[in-house]
Amino acid sequence: MLPSRYFTDLTQPEIAAQLKKHPLVILPQGSVEQHGPHLPAGTDIFAANVIAHAVAERMDGLVLPGGPLGVTPLHMPFESTVTLTPETYMRVVIETCASTAEHGAKYLLILNWHELNIPPLGVAAERLHREHGMTVLTVQACFVAEELFGKECNGLTHGGEIETLAVLAYRPELVHIDRIDHSPDHAHGQKMDALRRTRAYQPVLTDVRSIAPTGWYGSPQYATVEKARRMLNTVADSIATKSTEIFEQLDRLRGGIAEIKTLSKAR
Repeated sequence: MLPSRYFTDLTQPEIAAQLKKHPLVILPQGSVEQHGPHLPAGTDIFAANVIAHAVAERMDGLVLPGGPLGVTPLHMPFESTVTLTPETYMRVVIETCASTAEHGAKYLLILNWHELNIPPLGVAAERLHREHGMTVLTVQACFVAEELFGKECNGLTHGGEIETLAVLAYRPELVHIDRIDHSPDHAHGQKMDALRRTRAYQPVLTDVRSIAPTGWYGSPQYATVEKARRMLNTVADSIATKSTEIFEQLDRLRGGIAEIKTLSKAR
C-alpha cells in the first residue's frame, strides 16, 4: 500500500514497483493567477492536484509533479499572475511526461483545471503519443465539475463556488470568504464566459476585467467543507470511471490496429 500517490512523496523503489505494477501516470495542470481576495493564486493547480490524487487512488496510478504555471496572459493585469508562453509550457509538459515514459510509464492522464492551457495541451498530448509511445487522455476537470455541480453552484465562474470548493477540498485554511466585500455582476460575467466557451466561435479576450472588473465573480459564500468533500469524491469517481473505460477502449483499438498491420504484412 503506497503512503501517497504523489510522485515526489515516494522513494525510488516505491516508484519503480508501482510503474511495473500499473504504468499509469497522472499529470495535474493548472496556473498561477489572481482569484480575487478570497482564493489563493494557486487555486487552479491546487484543484488539479487534489482531484488528481483522488483519481490516482481509484485508478492505481501516480501523480506527477505538475508544474504550477500555465498559459494565462488574460490575467496579467493583476499582480498575482505568472504566465508562461505556450511554447515554454508545451516543452515543460512534454519533457516531464517523456521522462516517465523512459521509466516505463505507458498510460498518461492529463488532468487540467485551466481553460487557456487547453490548446497547447492538445499539441503536447499529440506529441507524447506519437513521439514517445504513450497512450494519452486529457481530461478537463473544471468542465467535469461544471457538468456535475454547475446547476447547484451557479455555473463554473472564475473565483466562484466551484473553485472555492476545490480549494476547500485541498487546504481549507487558504479560503478567505470573510474578505469578500461585494459580489461582481454575475449576469455580465456569465455572458462573457458563454461567449468564449462556444464550440463554433472562440474570441480572444485581452483582459479578464472584460469578464468581471474585479477579476472574479460568482457565489463563493455558499461553499462549505462538507460540500467540497462531496464534490471531490463525485468528480474523482466520474473521472476515474470514464477514464478507465476510455483507456480500455484505446487498448482494444490499438490491438485491432496491430492485428491489421500483421495481416497486411502477411499478404
